[in-house]
Amino acid sequence: MGMPGGMEWVLIALVILLLFGGKKIPELAKGLGSGIKNFKKAVKEDDETIAEDKKEEIEKKAESSTDAKKEENKTV
Repeated sequence: MGMPGGMEWVLIALVILLLFGGKKIPELAKGLGSGIKNFKKAVKEDDETIAEDKKEEIEKKAESSTDAKKEENKTV
């Protein structure tokens, strides 16, 4: 079963038009568009947060390894 053809899309559009009416469809499309926009924004913010967390983790590891080397030098 593949993608719907031309007649199937027309039938789907007619069913949607009958269910929601002509006035409601632009409102639904606008809501869907803003939902997608907000989702993409949230994903981008999460990616930035994860990148910052990884950077802080790497810096902490570097500091701890530097501190350990300093302690080794003091004992030698």
